[in-house]
Amino acid sequence: MEISDLQKLAGITNNFQGYKAYEGSNISITGTEKKRIEREKGIEPGTDDWFKLWFTVPGLTGPLNQQPGFRGRKK
Repeated sequence: MEISDLQKLAGITNNFQGYKAYEGSNISITGTEKKRIEREKGIEPGTDDWFKLWFTVPGLTGPLNQQPGFRGRKK
């Protein structure tokens, strides 16, 4: 295998293509939306449902807080 092929597979290139702007998420919009859901569902801070609402990562665990009828776990 040629060194250029290995560099390409490793993602190492010597041609600079310019800086790219960082496009992160707007945490203000996300926080406002979660607080709205918290008020609508009557979820109290510190409860199991509150932790599920605020600490669920939609890309990894699924958007539990956006499912219809989200009530959390019954005890």
